[in-house]
Amino acid sequence: MSRIRGILRLLFLAVSCALAQQSSQTPPPNPCAAPEQKELDFWVGEWDLTWPGATASETGHGTNSIKRIMDGCVVQENFSALAQPLRGTSVSMFDITTRKWKQTWVDNEGGYLDFTGEFKDGQMILSREATGPKGGKLVQRMVFKNISANEFDWSWESSKDNGKTWQVNWPIHYKRKS
Repeated sequence: MSRIRGILRLLFLAVSCALAQQSSQTPPPNPCAAPEQKELDFWVGEWDLTWPGATASETGHGTNSIKRIMDGCVVQENFSALAQPLRGTSVSMFDITTRKWKQTWVDNEGGYLDFTGEFKDGQMILSREATGPKGGKLVQRMVFKNISANEFDWSWESSKDNGKTWQVNWPIHYKRKS
């Protein structure tokens, strides 16, 4: 019986030491507290959008509502083109493992796009590889630029030469709603 008590004491001591050591370790860092999490803060808010229309005399219009969700870890976008049926949503997050931003976009036209990128030199650039309409390799990117407190420019761009040259396919000007 005393042998069993001795084993139980040793077991209790081992567990106590393990728990004490575990509680003295620093908890893992909160991934949502990374300084890079703030890099998309300029985008959060309610926006009126304009872009060139099909002709020189036309202007496209839309809205975008951007907010932080999931305890501030995720940036959620809700886009709507006013004269077109296009509506879409995206979620963006900073991945502390890769040190890159990741975004997933889905829309009411069956679109699903995934991007990776970073904020550098005053611009947020998120890009992806895709297959072009004729089967060739294509790089697509979105560029947030000319960023100020109440407006910025965004462009949807593509490259057929692996990023040596870019074609702007859809420029959008964002103006914060007052």
